[in-house]
Amino acid sequence: MKRRTFLTATTASLAATQLAGPAYAYASASGSTAGHYEVVARFWGAMPTGVTVSRRGRIFVNFPRWGDDVPFTVAELRGGKPVAYPDAEVNRQDPSDLAGHFQSVQSVVVDPADRLWILDTGSPGFAGSSYGGPKLVAVDLHTDRIVRTILFPPEVVPANSYPNDVRFDLRRGAQGTAFITDSGGSNGIIVVDLATGRSRRRLTGHPSALPDTQFLPVIEGEPFMVRPAGGEPTYYETGSDGIALSADGTRLYYCPLSSRRLHSVSIDALADPDATDAEVAATVEDLGFKPMADGLESDDKGRLYGGDLEHNAIWRRSPNGTYRTLAQGHDLIWVDTLSVAADRHLYAIANQLNRLSPFHEGQDLRRKPYLLVRLPIDAGPVKLV
Repeated sequence: MKRRTFLTATTASLAATQLAGPAYAYASASGSTAGHYEVVARFWGAMPTGVTVSRRGRIFVNFPRWGDDVPFTVAELRGGKPVAYPDAEVNRQDPSDLAGHFQSVQSVVVDPADRLWILDTGSPGFAGSSYGGPKLVAVDLHTDRIVRTILFPPEVVPANSYPNDVRFDLRRGAQGTAFITDSGGSNGIIVVDLATGRSRRRLTGHPSALPDTQFLPVIEGEPFMVRPAGGEPTYYETGSDGIALSADGTRLYYCPLSSRRLHSVSIDALADPDATDAEVAATVEDLGFKPMADGLESDDKGRLYGGDLEHNAIWRRSPNGTYRTLAQGHDLIWVDTLSVAADRHLYAIANQLNRLSPFHEGQDLRRKPYLLVRLPIDAGPVKLV
């Protein structure tokens, strides 16, 4: 099933069920079976997807408008609780002012200059976007004010696109370059010149960005498929999703969600506006097997991180290609976004996405709270500045 079909089913079913479903027992962090992780925050409202941490330790999260009651789609954690950020008004969904309000934010990332960037899909309920909705917004963390809004034109972000996650290399171009995965119908990478605001697509429809159409993972003991009420199960198909930068700034790592493959591409080629699509594609490398992961992250020692969705775990990939499980536990259900912080910890959201109603014949099996966890990694974030 394509993401758009999944999105439609998600919205309709969430509106009907509003988190109804049987209870699940949780193991505490201390009951984890591998490694040690700390629960930083528990979320009792809408389901989060993204997390990022500033140099001074300020934690920001986001809640996409997928069907839950989402009073604000971007928040800062204050006293362990989410508070609308930078204010409640800009978080108010407003179809009459798509560019001036956050419609449905999928990702938040603090860049190497310690600015918060907010990636708005412009597509509440995955219903499709219009110009002004999909955007990249910068907030000055010293003043807590929006200082930049970059709108994506329809030829770069079509209505069926879904801008998913973003990374920054501030050494490229006059003010830096952003790289964004598109996990919607147009699977690929979006490249943004932060000085001019101009954006372009790369690797659209390239096999490395597409889902494996026969992908059948097993999560929480059952085959993970789209299972509509009264309908036949179908494969879950989502393309380019996770994204991370190499520590030296030469390679961009990315992966489809519906896959166990990891790929990388030359950042020189991606960032070159004069490079042809064929020249960019020629730099793609297949890095082999990886566990099924949603988000990706990297550290300043050249290592990659991701969630192992099939084993409630978090892994690390060394530069030599070997993998190690860093944490595993019964409450690490669907590790989504990961973020390496200046405090030398890896932060991760566990949001139970696999328990959503489209995967269980209309029954929403999620049980609050959703979790933000962290674990020490003896490394800092990649800073390409």
